[in-house]
Amino acid sequence: LSATSRCRHEAMSTFGQVFRVTTFGESHCKGVGAIVDGCPPCLALTEADIQPQLTRRRPGQSRLTTPRAEKDLVQILSGTEHGHTLGTPIGLFVPNEDQRPGDYKEMSDIPRPGHADFTYLIKYGNKASSGGGRSSARETIGRVAAGAIAEKWLRGTYGTEISCWVSSIGDVSLPESAVPRGEGGCLVGWTRAQVDEYGTLRMLRDPATFHRVGEAEVADADERRKANIDAEVAAEDAFLKLVGVHAGASAAGVAEAAKRGVAAAAAGAAEALRAMPCYEDWQGGVYTHDGARLGEAELKGVDLASWRTDELLPLRCPHPPTACRMATLIRQVKAEKDSIGGAVACICTGVPAALGEPVFDRLEAKMAHAMMSLPATKGFEIGSGFGGTVMRGSTHNDPFVANPVGGKPGDSGRPALGVSSNYAGGTLGGISSGAPVYFKIAVKSVSTIGQAQQTSRLTGEAITLEAKGRHDPCVLPRTPPLVEGMAALVLIDAALLQRTRLGGACTTVCDGTRNFDPAHPWGDAANGAANGAPAAKKARK
Repeated sequence: LSATSRCRHEAMSTFGQVFRVTTFGESHCKGVGAIVDGCPPCLALTEADIQPQLTRRRPGQSRLTTPRAEKDLVQILSGTEHGHTLGTPIGLFVPNEDQRPGDYKEMSDIPRPGHADFTYLIKYGNKASSGGGRSSARETIGRVAAGAIAEKWLRGTYGTEISCWVSSIGDVSLPESAVPRGEGGCLVGWTRAQVDEYGTLRMLRDPATFHRVGEAEVADADERRKANIDAEVAAEDAFLKLVGVHAGASAAGVAEAAKRGVAAAAAGAAEALRAMPCYEDWQGGVYTHDGARLGEAELKGVDLASWRTDELLPLRCPHPPTACRMATLIRQVKAEKDSIGGAVACICTGVPAALGEPVFDRLEAKMAHAMMSLPATKGFEIGSGFGGTVMRGSTHNDPFVANPVGGKPGDSGRPALGVSSNYAGGTLGGISSGAPVYFKIAVKSVSTIGQAQQTSRLTGEAITLEAKGRHDPCVLPRTPPLVEGMAALVLIDAALLQRTRLGGACTTVCDGTRNFDPAHPWGDAANGAANGAPAAKKARK
């Protein structure tokens, strides 16, 4: 073997140095998952700790996402006993239940424009024949599951909380002024629960164009389901006609139609939309298609109960007026068999100071690495980001202030100084300062679309491709759990690395006189000092 072929290759599907996560599986194989190595022992852990994040990322959440029907129920295969981690590798598995490889048969020799089909082929000489293989977003299930474990340890150890929300879709952006701020004007954002609650809309439909078929009208469940699907399609088509984009028509086609003398009808539709209830927020606020809130005067005489549907739209943009505009945009894009991208913002609070390994493994460098490893990501900025390039140093510099510390100096683990602003985004010199870590990620539009696109066969023959399969018109509503999971993996690995540097004389968890008892964790009063746990705990500090 040549020297080049003998060189060591890093595992391409593994992330982390101490808390190591290896993901496996493809979009249409039997299942996907991860192996987590390096998780601290005796951490209370069951599937119930992991499932909520997987449920937040799963497909089929609403008409704004892919209709692929997956439960994404996680199984812990190894690494735990009696509901606690053993310190050995944790196996996580999620079965693929709704594969349709036949949807990709005609694309076997046609690389999709913008997709990784061709680059995987030229790198490996082989590629998955259906779906995106390892480049599919199904791969991220293992990351989200592993990230949920990391989050639980971080929360219990440092009180760390990680929350991500959709900040823009297409040209619709959440106003920065709407993001909650704390003392000194520092961004604090929303909690995860608030993102889910405030960022979910209820679909409202005009009873003149939509009626849900009940059991009394159609007894057979399958026939009733089909009738309701037909009713929803008709109502959606009527809505899209009003907003100016008919299903299958392009913006150019609408403009051409206007030239043919439909301007008057368009003006009438615009007038109707100005007072039409389209969405309802978590508090019962009613909005039009473009996010204008309707007051009592506009809603006088409107029977909202007849407009309400049971269809919820989890946009995860916790600003209802903006979320309404986003929902309408995605509905238009989907009708055109196209896709749209956007951006998400993430804030990590309770991050301990002194994390990050200068100079090449600075905390923000590892965070950027993690985020840019996610499918469809195209940009990363931390703190003020690119906006900071137009600020003067006198404004951008975050002034130091005294940190309130209870007890003896250093007891809380907080440094003596904090910052009164946070343009840096929570790091200085690549090391966490104790301030919230705040960053944004740009996510491109999905590559696989139903619109006809010019491309080539692998032979070079020009061809028009209209891709089949079930794909998101916009992945942004499902992106937050991916970002939160990867952020947790970066933070736990950085924290465990720093703990190895601090060291300690004791190398044992206990003295070995008995096995771990979940009812009496090491170091509690019931165990007493005989097990050596208190001394070990003190040494590890």
